[in-house]
Amino acid sequence: MTKRKLPIGIQTFGEIITGGYYYVDKTSYIHRLIEQGKYYFLSRPRRFGKSLLLDTLHQLFETKEPLFRGLFIHDKWDWSRPRPVVRLSFGSGVMRNREELDTHIRYLLRTNRERLGIASGQAEDISSEFAELIRKTRELYGERVAVLIDEYDKPILDNITNAPVATELREGLKNLYSVLKDADPHLCFCLLTGVSKFSKVSLFSGLNNLRDISLSQDYSAICGYTEQDVNTVFAPELPGLDRELIKTWYNGYNWGGESVYNPFDVLLLLQEREFRPYWFETATPAFLINVLAERGLYSPQLSRLNTREALLSRFDVDNISTEALMFQTGYLTIKKTEELLPGRTVYQLGFPNLEVETSLNEALLPALGVEHLFADDLLITLPGLLRNNDFAGLEQHFRSLFAALPHDWYRNNPIARYEGHYASVFYSHMAALGFRVTVEDASNTGKVDMALEFSGHLYLFEFKVVEQVPEGNALQQLKDRNYAEKYRALGLPIHLIGVEFSREQRQVVAFGMETIEVRANSTPTT
Repeated sequence: MTKRKLPIGIQTFGEIITGGYYYVDKTSYIHRLIEQGKYYFLSRPRRFGKSLLLDTLHQLFETKEPLFRGLFIHDKWDWSRPRPVVRLSFGSGVMRNREELDTHIRYLLRTNRERLGIASGQAEDISSEFAELIRKTRELYGERVAVLIDEYDKPILDNITNAPVATELREGLKNLYSVLKDADPHLCFCLLTGVSKFSKVSLFSGLNNLRDISLSQDYSAICGYTEQDVNTVFAPELPGLDRELIKTWYNGYNWGGESVYNPFDVLLLLQEREFRPYWFETATPAFLINVLAERGLYSPQLSRLNTREALLSRFDVDNISTEALMFQTGYLTIKKTEELLPGRTVYQLGFPNLEVETSLNEALLPALGVEHLFADDLLITLPGLLRNNDFAGLEQHFRSLFAALPHDWYRNNPIARYEGHYASVFYSHMAALGFRVTVEDASNTGKVDMALEFSGHLYLFEFKVVEQVPEGNALQQLKDRNYAEKYRALGLPIHLIGVEFSREQRQVVAFGMETIEVRANSTPTT
């Protein structure tokens, strides 16, 4: 297979096909969509290929047959029957009030009229203008219309921290989308895509036949690259890169079916040949960090969060659940699904990959009071201490970390009132440095607070607050509950570390450690 160009930032299907770029064929999903229904909604995080998906649909409905040669759908489509397309996108620009939104909508409707050859009508309001565009297009072309709406929610999300403005813009969009219900006789297909999933009541005004495929197993990989895609389509680009490390860094996004990679990450990695948080660096999640801080962040919970589907869907201007915010923006993904009772599904959420876990925890540290993480060679200090089994140095390292938390931060930040703050600093510090940390790892005797495997050693941590329990309890609990038993089969030395904090002193006040030497085919000793 010969090398082709990497389609970085290209969202135009025709340009990718004719320009000699790599293309991952998603037309099997498109064919299934069209065969199975008519009205769809798809939520995916930013930079997952939603705009390319819509453009592919656009070219398909307009029967640009040469573009689809060799693709799945080519011999399954009637190329003699083009259908007109009305396409709206809110991806560009920021609308700061209802007037700017209405101006942008009128611009979109006008450009569609010009492209389709539809004369301006007599409608004075936006909803009537949209309805008139759909009806006149059907009359002119003699075929039902496909409506494709990209980034349907961006005007709201751009103003989500200003509830009055966000609500005003939501009502403006609701006024537009409400047209689709009564336009049904003139429509052959409708797809809305965006980042968030606003409730049908709040935004879609009675469009009850809109099928949400965001968590459909059949469409989990409709956007993004699968493991097979990376191995086959991009095979010429892989030599020289650690294939397992690519998977660890960038795979793992899951919406109830097959896991996928973020395309933006894969393409930038193949171009730059360097592992970096490309997707995370494209936008600073300031709003996300602020919300987590205001709600009393317990960062270890983010790596293993159980929730119901109703909470994943609860997203509105004045009612955004933490689970929905983290999941819909792509910082958490589905790790496991369990149906406890018919119709009662529980989802276990977690970080999709190493890129997100390290980058988000680094971004969270200032909210936890840690501003100096990467100063004074701290990047190499902690790995060196663990590699050399320098437990005295490890204790001093964490004492220094907590001692540097500013007193003003403790007075002014509500997170400090939560007992989980100490464990949060401990966990996020390690996760931000790229350690693969497991929290609340369950065994038949309970859950160890944190487990870390590094450089041929296993570290089990237990955290306690001395104002609540007697000193010495953290290490003793690790021993009494025999947490190490679960890990003996690994054949690694196991280090039990009990860390005790004082809320009054705002410091680590005890750091107990005991090592269990485990050798293959031998009796463990302490």
